[in-house]
Amino acid sequence: MSRELQIQVPPEIASDETMLKEHLAKLMQVSSKEIKHLSIEKRSIDARQKAVKFNLKVNVFFQDEEVVVDKPELPEYKNVSNAPEVIVVGAGPAGLFAALQLIELGVRPILIERGKDVRGRRRDLKAINRDHIVNEDSNYCFGEGGAGTYSDGKLYTRSKKRGDVDRILKLLVAFGASSEILVDAHPHIGTNKLPQIIQDIREKIIEFGGQVLFETRVTDILLKNNEIDGVVVQNGDKIHAKKLILATGHSARDIFELLDRKKILIEAKPFALGVRAEHPQTLIDSIQYSCDFRGEYLPPAPYSIVKQVNGRGMYSFCMCPGGVIAPCATSPGEVVTNGWSPSKRDQATANSGIVVELKLEDFKPFAKFGALAGMEFQKAIEQKAWHLAGQTQKVPAQRMVDFSQKKISSSIPKTSYVPGTESIELGEVFPGFLTQIMREGFVQFGKSMKGYYTNDAILHAPESRTSSPVRIPRDNFTYEHLQIKGLYPCGEGAGYAGGIISAAIDGEKCAVKVVESL
Repeated sequence: MSRELQIQVPPEIASDETMLKEHLAKLMQVSSKEIKHLSIEKRSIDARQKAVKFNLKVNVFFQDEEVVVDKPELPEYKNVSNAPEVIVVGAGPAGLFAALQLIELGVRPILIERGKDVRGRRRDLKAINRDHIVNEDSNYCFGEGGAGTYSDGKLYTRSKKRGDVDRILKLLVAFGASSEILVDAHPHIGTNKLPQIIQDIREKIIEFGGQVLFETRVTDILLKNNEIDGVVVQNGDKIHAKKLILATGHSARDIFELLDRKKILIEAKPFALGVRAEHPQTLIDSIQYSCDFRGEYLPPAPYSIVKQVNGRGMYSFCMCPGGVIAPCATSPGEVVTNGWSPSKRDQATANSGIVVELKLEDFKPFAKFGALAGMEFQKAIEQKAWHLAGQTQKVPAQRMVDFSQKKISSSIPKTSYVPGTESIELGEVFPGFLTQIMREGFVQFGKSMKGYYTNDAILHAPESRTSSPVRIPRDNFTYEHLQIKGLYPCGEGAGYAGGIISAAIDGEKCAVKVVESL
């Protein structure tokens, strides 16, 4: 019988199986030769003390035992070529996992994606970075895999109460992700590896009879007596079905506008907005690990920080160790930032969104837009940034201390943001209340993380797509829209998820509810 142990060890022991085996043998008072196999079940870093430790949950198998290692496998999907059809709009994590779940339950998904397939997107991402050209249907937010595909692939979620996180992680491993994501406390796939996994998911959907339509933007929703009858796409074609899973992501403003025009109930939703801060990774390592040099056994350090400033939460969001900042506009005439890391997290800089929670009353200047007031607030800041930075994809930027002291930075060093920066006093980008909170907040951050508050940190503005500015209300039990029968608002864009894992979970849940209703 294997033995499970919870241990805390130095990084060099956690990283070397022979040393770990010797350590465990000593703990159990056995010879290391008696240990046949070690299986690390969970791994996290404890950097609260000066000596950094790894927390490990380890299964130890002895020589006289059979080693059974469960390798995640795909479900036994059914061929659904002739099954009832359900339209799924959006091929992000919510839409993809909804489509897989429909197939597993014997229903045929018609998956409609406005953007290009995961490989085809690359040309358009290059055009944003190099030529400052934004393709409204193919960019960092739109296209196969959604926003997460080319913006990191972080899998950490606090949404464990919402569903089976391990099921999603195991499906990703079955589709080719490293089994390390089942072990690490903050799992991460990496932008360089996620595209192949997304492609394999799509091929599986097609293999078992599902349909996938790329470069196909939904322009209208067909209704009969307040019931779904299908959708219209940009070439005028109509696709009919009685069930529609709407999983279009937090940036599909045209869909929000379509729902509003058709008087389909939507609501303004609070979100968070701020800047993306970039530090040298070596500086973050020294702060988090209390060392001058990180060494080979520790990964690039992340950080997480939150403060209450003037009654508002100001916090780090989507922190990317060893990562880069990307241009994530979805329309010409706006600037948007986000961050991502490759799987090795080996870039020289660390970046994080530093954002402030907004309230519905903040959107009062845009009250005439009704449920779209938050979206228009968001849009106005992104458009102002575009104008201030010279009407290109350059980003308004300022050194952190300069920002808090209301000084225009005399110089901005080259950052990881490829289109370039423009030295701007960032108070010009944001409303006064938001600027003041951030100015004070960065000083407070520096008191908690010694060295964080520095002019070596460059702020890029804005970080504005933290979550959807709109909620599409649905019944808590059936997941069906409160007004339109057969409409299932889903994922991050509908206001029910926040990241790859929670969106995937919500996609699966919506698919289950749809099948129950058929």
